[in-house]
Amino acid sequence: MSQFLLVPTGAQTGLTAVGLGVAQAFVQAGHVPLYFKPVVADVAADNTSALVQTVLQQNLPAPQSLASLDERVYQGQADDVVEEFVAAFYQMAEAKHDVVVVEGAVPEAGRTYLPIQNVKIAAALNARVILVAAVAEQTPAAVAAQLQLAMHDYAYGHTEISGFILTADAQQAPAAGFAAEVQAALAAHGKKLECIGVVTAISAGVDVVQAQDVAKAVAAQLNAELLCGEMAKPVAEHLAPAAFRYQMMARARAANKRIVLPEGNEPRTIAAAAICENKGIARCVLLAKKAEVEEVAQAKGITLPATLEIVDPDSIRERYIAPMVELRKSKGLTPEQAAEQLQDTVVLGTMMLATGDVDGLVSGAVHTTANTIRPALQLIKTAPGASLVSSVFFMLMPDQVLVYGDCAVNPNPTAEQLADIAIQSADSAKAFGIEPKVAMISYSTGSSGSGADVETVTAATKLAQQKRPDLHIDGPLQYDAASVPSVGKQKAPDSKVAGQATVFVFPDLNTGNTTYKAVQRSAHVLSVGPMLQGLNKPVNDLSRGALIEDIVYTVALTAIQAVQMS
Repeated sequence: MSQFLLVPTGAQTGLTAVGLGVAQAFVQAGHVPLYFKPVVADVAADNTSALVQTVLQQNLPAPQSLASLDERVYQGQADDVVEEFVAAFYQMAEAKHDVVVVEGAVPEAGRTYLPIQNVKIAAALNARVILVAAVAEQTPAAVAAQLQLAMHDYAYGHTEISGFILTADAQQAPAAGFAAEVQAALAAHGKKLECIGVVTAISAGVDVVQAQDVAKAVAAQLNAELLCGEMAKPVAEHLAPAAFRYQMMARARAANKRIVLPEGNEPRTIAAAAICENKGIARCVLLAKKAEVEEVAQAKGITLPATLEIVDPDSIRERYIAPMVELRKSKGLTPEQAAEQLQDTVVLGTMMLATGDVDGLVSGAVHTTANTIRPALQLIKTAPGASLVSSVFFMLMPDQVLVYGDCAVNPNPTAEQLADIAIQSADSAKAFGIEPKVAMISYSTGSSGSGADVETVTAATKLAQQKRPDLHIDGPLQYDAASVPSVGKQKAPDSKVAGQATVFVFPDLNTGNTTYKAVQRSAHVLSVGPMLQGLNKPVNDLSRGALIEDIVYTVALTAIQAVQMS
């Protein structure tokens, strides 16, 4: 399936007519297109829905008005809006089709965020871009300059630009050869871009009665062969943050898992549990006395859902003594010792998980990583075939989600451990919809450097490749060689990973933890995790600086892991 986003380079009339014409060109070529318009100037005045129904016999999802979008952007919810667009797109895309035409937002004075919103939509929908430029008495050089500025918005992401369409009304139709002059002006600046068509006699509005005729007239002025050729090209798949968040929450809701939160009286944890309950992300269990939770909720202005489960640890502790003694009998644990250890709510929550009373555990807002992992290692134990427990963070970069491991657990892994971390991280990436291309990170690329640290990474790479020949794993690679296509091509030209890595495996905890925090804080990137790997059942640790949304995401991850491990 292919998606095309029509992106206007400036004030543009008749963009919907162009979009319907593109859709009609696909229809005439034997394809089944869908139309999607996420943003309109005025919902009440916009007739796109009626036009699409007339031309394509398709119901359009409800769009968002510019006024509403303004408000959401001002409130810092621009990313949430894109996630909602993704949700609408996925629901619409359940219909039978093989191509989607998406109408982008038209830039307006005073709404400087709109071009960036188009960039985010393109990334989230994994869409190719078709630039649409109005001639409007401009010279070919001026149009080329507009196209170059628009192309620059997409230069550092993964979005591909398929070409451009020129538009003009009947009185301002460009002279023959105008498009060729635009292409020549672009070529003079090292840019090559195909002209998909020059659409003339286009008006500001399209009447529903004339919609079919207008769509056919526009389609006749487009290069259908070029459009279909672009459709046939493979797209470099990547998972954008908005799509990742949408898919994660949708999968968590479908999982319907019961997740225990041992730090049940901690304010952020209570707020996160309330959100998860209200949104159906998971059935959270707060381990705390109900009076304590209610007191915190009242002080913090948190409304507790009536269905949120709050369990007093004193009321259930006794039932887990015997099962814990049985699990630890090889260590000689006595009932008295078990009762004492179960005073710790993390231990108690881990026993609830071990006995199957809950499906997962999330802790760490107050407790250290060791406090969270130690009971899990003792009571849950590692999964069959897992030599160690490691962790990954999902780093939500501007247009792509990357996986970083191990940034939370293993201080100085051996080559064998590093190889297993790489394999675990690749499998985690794949489980969450990210095609794993694993870079083993070092301060040296290939054989350019030497030393014990580089040798460990080299050995780990070879071991991982031998264990999992089905995975793309390469190293040692410097971070820029792994992540930047031009650098990767220069430093490791034969690598299938260099310049396009999605999974970054760091040589030690010092490097990994420092890097993830530097990227998170300096680039204002949301990091989801750490998600623990290698345990029999899902236990996940939080940073003690975790935000409420971090806890919500970690609960969702845990619910999804519970399905994968069952």
